[in-house]
Amino acid sequence: MPSRFEPAGPLRGALRPPSDKSISHRAALIAAMSEGESSVEDFLDSADTRSTLAAVEALGARIDGADGVAPEIRITGVGLQGADSAAIDVGNAGTLLRLLPGWLAGQPGGTWELDGDDSIRRRPVDRIVEPLRRMGASLSCREDRLPPLGVEGAPLTGISYELPVASAQVKSCLLFAGLLAEGETRVVEPLPSRDHSERMLSAAGAEVRRRDGAVAIAAPERLEAGRIAVPADFSSAAFFLVGALLVPGSDVTLTGVGLNPTRTGLLDVLERMGADVEIAVEGDLGGEPAGTVRARASELRATEVAGAEVPLAIDELPLVALAACFAEGTTTITDAAELRRKESDRIATVAAALNALGAKIETGEDGMAIEGTGGLAGGAVDSHGDHRIAMLAAIAGLASRDGAEVSGMDAAAVSYPGFTSDLAVLLG
Repeated sequence: MPSRFEPAGPLRGALRPPSDKSISHRAALIAAMSEGESSVEDFLDSADTRSTLAAVEALGARIDGADGVAPEIRITGVGLQGADSAAIDVGNAGTLLRLLPGWLAGQPGGTWELDGDDSIRRRPVDRIVEPLRRMGASLSCREDRLPPLGVEGAPLTGISYELPVASAQVKSCLLFAGLLAEGETRVVEPLPSRDHSERMLSAAGAEVRRRDGAVAIAAPERLEAGRIAVPADFSSAAFFLVGALLVPGSDVTLTGVGLNPTRTGLLDVLERMGADVEIAVEGDLGGEPAGTVRARASELRATEVAGAEVPLAIDELPLVALAACFAEGTTTITDAAELRRKESDRIATVAAALNALGAKIETGEDGMAIEGTGGLAGGAVDSHGDHRIAMLAAIAGLASRDGAEVSGMDAAAVSYPGFTSDLAVLLG
């Protein structure tokens, strides 16, 4: 049954968005690799992160406190080389699909198969398979690029690898492999990408070195994750942030938000567009800067997004496109071919969703051009099972003239199970 999002009065008030999905995935995996018991405070309870908890349990880790919504979960790890052989259902979790093989590949004697839903089976894994094979990994996959992905543990040797495209998931996979490889593993990035894995591995006792656009790691004797605190997810906060900019009279404050500079490229884009946004870094959560974001309704102007800015805002680029529909002038997004490798082809699905609501968007191989028309008329949108498209369409409906009918709104539960209830809070 489609969900209806009518044109709204102002969004007002304060709330803490859900915990960070990227950090929650990594916290569970690194805790599972660690010795002894680790605790994760404010772990995100969502479909994707439950897939990761189920995966580490299948590998032999013990999890306590994950039933229901617990403020803290405890994970007793298996150590760097203690993972049991298993068939792993990653569900819709692309992060799990791309990070976990790095750790498993270096455990001789083990065998694993990673598979998931229909969407996952369309998401390529060749970008991790190729460098892992260079390290000595034994991997198999459908058409040599698609899941299911088979892993047979084997001795690994560190390499220096230049990423063709900036990708935190590929980088993290290779750093995880480097934990078990002989010698140093070095990953060279064409542009900086989110660095949650590096921060967390360093805190757990790994020696991670960053220099001249590269990240290097050598195998530690052990990891001890200890206590990990997860801040609120900036990518989830961004929906309400942009909603506040677009709905007249809005004034929204989002608290406890992770403000890692490798994640907040959207803020720089919105500042150029004339957005009234205030940021206050208030402390540190689990090695990550965190604080408050306040956004008020604003008149926006067009901008260009390209190059080094793209990986710092990759998950928020759909929201840039939405904001651009309300801005004066034509906004261009380029160098963003990575969007085509997400839960859906987000260049195609973002353009289709917003055009269905009255936008004027033209797509290219690596981006799109959005003509600012002053607003959106409204209409019907299919999420295509993509959580970010579902939430994008909901916010667009609130800011439109006639509202939006969204099919597949349940996809939002992948990262933000309480999205509609939190939205209702801000709508009063």
